[in-house]
Amino acid sequence: MQTIYYDLRDTKGQQKEIEDKISAAAKILREGGLVALPTETVYGLGANGLDPEAVKRIFEVKGRPQDNPLILHVTGAQWLPRYCAEIPPIAYVLARKFWPGPLTMILKRQPLVPDATTAGLDTVGVRCPNHPVTLAIIREAGVPIAAPSANTSGRPSCTTAQDVMEDVGDAIEGVVDGGPCVVGVESTVLDLTCDPPRLLRPGGLPVEDMERLIGHIDVDKSIHGAKVDRPGAPGMKYRHYAPKAPVTVITGAPEASAREIERWLGPTSGVICFDEYAGRFAGHEVHPLGPCGDKQIQAQRLFDALRTFDGTGVTEIFAQCPDNHGLGLAINNRLKKAAGFHILEADSQRIILGLTGGTGAGKTSALDAIRGLGGLVVNCDEVYHQILSENEEFQDAINEKFPGVFNAQRQLNRQKLGKEVFAKKDRLDQLNAIVFRYLVPELEAKMQAAGDGLYAIDAINLLESGLDRLCDRTIAITAPTELRVRRIMARDGITEQYARLRISAQKADEYYRGKCDCELNNASDSPAEFQKDAKLFFEKLVDAIREEKRHGAAVNLGK
Repeated sequence: MQTIYYDLRDTKGQQKEIEDKISAAAKILREGGLVALPTETVYGLGANGLDPEAVKRIFEVKGRPQDNPLILHVTGAQWLPRYCAEIPPIAYVLARKFWPGPLTMILKRQPLVPDATTAGLDTVGVRCPNHPVTLAIIREAGVPIAAPSANTSGRPSCTTAQDVMEDVGDAIEGVVDGGPCVVGVESTVLDLTCDPPRLLRPGGLPVEDMERLIGHIDVDKSIHGAKVDRPGAPGMKYRHYAPKAPVTVITGAPEASAREIERWLGPTSGVICFDEYAGRFAGHEVHPLGPCGDKQIQAQRLFDALRTFDGTGVTEIFAQCPDNHGLGLAINNRLKKAAGFHILEADSQRIILGLTGGTGAGKTSALDAIRGLGGLVVNCDEVYHQILSENEEFQDAINEKFPGVFNAQRQLNRQKLGKEVFAKKDRLDQLNAIVFRYLVPELEAKMQAAGDGLYAIDAINLLESGLDRLCDRTIAITAPTELRVRRIMARDGITEQYARLRISAQKADEYYRGKCDCELNNASDSPAEFQKDAKLFFEKLVDAIREEKRHGAAVNLGK
């Protein structure tokens, strides 16, 4: 078959030429042909989702099992009533917030959606992709497009048109090149036919973002390796994303997992690792996944890393694995599926909690509760002052941006620096960027040197600095405003007016709730009583994290 290649990477080019290519691709789809389409997640192998014969060809070309349902791609929520029945209001709430985007909703189907598309289920998955070219093609075609990932079944998904050509290019009518995918992992699949909604597949939309909007979401056991008889969504039953060489996933803290990989490496082993550890595996085929703290880059690189080993002499692959927070859950899931859930746990019992919140909320009492559990509190202010006095490179970086704040003896003129940064927010941001660049690695090194155990990071700018990426959980310490006012007045000996002014100048509790993994609310008038409650809270949280580390599954304690 002669496959037509449509290059639409430059959507600002000749408008007539672009429209002609979009019309040609849409015509193929209307007439029952197959066209590979770009989306923000991965490339999809598209067919008219209402045409059973066209849909059957998707299964034939991919070698896809017949009981693995497909997803319909539409241009917006206005298409839902055409193909879905019994649509709950929450579907429109989610669509308004997250469409176009990497969210697939499972809903009851209308009779016109064929069994071939839904694998005989009475439900159908629907999503609106966030790619202008594909949205234009769907509008032009006038039909929903069934489009699983455009790879042969079981292989890593395609994130470029070149990947598509390699896998199925000679078996379909057209390939539309819309550039590399910006998300890099498939859409999140959420079942809305049950209450509470159930996560069937983690993907490009983190579950935490949805929970902030609609509340608690159950997580299907298949995400962590449990077997299912009949999948309700793509990716639930069969092994996926696998390169030719067997994969072993190493879970745990990055330093510990890197050490574990070094223990297992053989002469023909390949490695997928975080950028910071790539130099540890000299003499081996190494594909960096991205920085430890940047899961967006990790998601974009994941499938490319898995694919590129196929052209090498690598006979086994060891892969570092991010934690389950945010996009990490999707990356974690894809790696483990590629490995057939062959997982090794790195030998690390270090647990790091990050505490943040406004003044007067009770952070000091909460930290005392962690000390009561035998935990070590890492005070970021103390570490900052240490590197400020000892690290000449750090001093030079500050002096370069703020000339004259150090004297000839390398002593900092705090008053001069303070006048400079507190007068202009952009100057404070510049100072913080320098501080964070040196502070984060220093803290990480200190905890690694101290070994395993329970740690709490005490940092005013925990979230802004990137220190949260070191943490197993971040906790927002919150309290009613009136209690905070009384505490600050008593603690600092200031007036009520000044206490309220200090609180108003800080971020609201809602900011911390939205950014942190957990919330510990301090509504007690007694610091001793709150410390007692906090100790129980942290005992439960630490137990949950240990369980997660043992089994590789996130434990959700709620907000």
